Amino acid sequence: MFDAATTALLRAVFDEVCEDVPRLQTGARTHVASKILEAAANGETAPESLKQVGREALEDAPAMWR
Repeated sequence: MFDAATTALLRAVFDEVCEDVPRLQTGARTHVASKILEAAANGETAPESLKQVGREALEDAPAMWR
């Protein structure tokens, strides 16, 4: 579990990265969320680094998820 500040950061990063991804595209959004969470679990907490992880996950998501 993450503390409240980290959880808020992760939510903000996710929301920013996925701002143009429709809510119904749950596959892509889930993929991005899992990659951001994985990075945070491995100790990455810098906002810009987490955003980069999220952007890369979105680019790497299978086309059917986008």
